[in-house]
Amino acid sequence: MHTVLTLPNATLRQVSHPIESFDAEVILMFQNLATAMEAGPGGVGIAAPQVGILKRAVVVDCNFSMRPCKHHGRLFMANPQILEHDGEVLGREGCLSVPEWVGTVPRAKHVTVQFQNEKGELNTINTSGFEARVIQHEIDHLDGVLFIDRVVSTQDLIRRM
Repeated sequence: MHTVLTLPNATLRQVSHPIESFDAEVILMFQNLATAMEAGPGGVGIAAPQVGILKRAVVVDCNFSMRPCKHHGRLFMANPQILEHDGEVLGREGCLSVPEWVGTVPRAKHVTVQFQNEKGELNTINTSGFEARVIQHEIDHLDGVLFIDRVVSTQDLIRRM
């Protein structure tokens, strides 16, 4: 199992590379990401850079979220990109890679996301609410951006107990 990297690890600030071939190694990577996500407290999403893999891959699963929301189940997302977004909503975020802090972050209310699944098949989903927030958070990781870079104010960062 992979260990989740935490700040100040420099890998978290690097831009990830696209996944170009879809094989057994990619399927195993997604399974390992899901296992690492499940091992974390309240994990609903994880990006490959968080375990030291600089590939454009995220797992999102809001099935067991404490925040009830409509969702698309467990998503293995390779090369995800937001095609459309609208609205803005503030919400509290935390991160497995920044475990000691939470903060208020503005995100798009609704997003349309295109991605390839673990087999390379192209998918497009429309989502909103908490699932949209999680997807945006995880895509940020692929570009070396953390939620603490987007907080409304550094005074808004709250140390977890």
